[in-house]
Amino acid sequence: MLELYGHLFSSYTWKALIALYANATEFAFREIGPGCDDANALVHAAHPAGKFPVLRDGAATVIEATAIIEYLAVHHPGPAPLIPADPAAAAEARMLDRVFDNYLESNFQRIVGAYLSNTAVGDTPSVGEPDMAEVEAGQAGLLRAYGWLEHWLAEHRLPPHVSLVTCSAAPALFYADWCLPIPRDCPRLTALRAELLALPPVARCVDDARPWRPYFPPGAPDCD
Repeated sequence: MLELYGHLFSSYTWKALIALYANATEFAFREIGPGCDDANALVHAAHPAGKFPVLRDGAATVIEATAIIEYLAVHHPGPAPLIPADPAAAAEARMLDRVFDNYLESNFQRIVGAYLSNTAVGDTPSVGEPDMAEVEAGQAGLLRAYGWLEHWLAEHRLPPHVSLVTCSAAPALFYADWCLPIPRDCPRLTALRAELLALPPVARCVDDARPWRPYFPPGAPDCD
């Protein structure tokens, strides 16, 4: 059976989970964290930076969430078209995957990191005073990415759900909006976020992660 190593509050773990849930792929979830010594050791051995998610499929080990989705599309296909069959559409999907990862994920994680870097040992994550220069830089990056995506959505169509784009966009938009709400002048992006959160595989990730909301460093908003 497939094994996915990760954490239920992790955006990149969500990315892999959405693909697995969408195709009802059988797998065992292996949680990473305190007391999970065997799972932690496997991840640290499997990934050059000790990061998750990590997928195990028999003798095969796959790291990086995007590569996991590509692997599932090839080796464990199902009704959800994870990678578009048309090569040009597939290239566009991969482009958007990079946009969501590099310009939403990276910027909201920059904001989260600004809190974590100044949190004293023993504090809850929300106690630390953030490096405001880092917070503002992350917010500026998010605003620019929001504007680019709003313009792109006005002229293009996304692949059908659930695709690689769905898997990257859902967690990125979910947490980015927590760090800096999507502006009112981005109605298409706001509508896309709502559409994604209504999808059963995404809603499952949101619900399963609720116990960890108090640990969101900037403070989880009372929404979603």
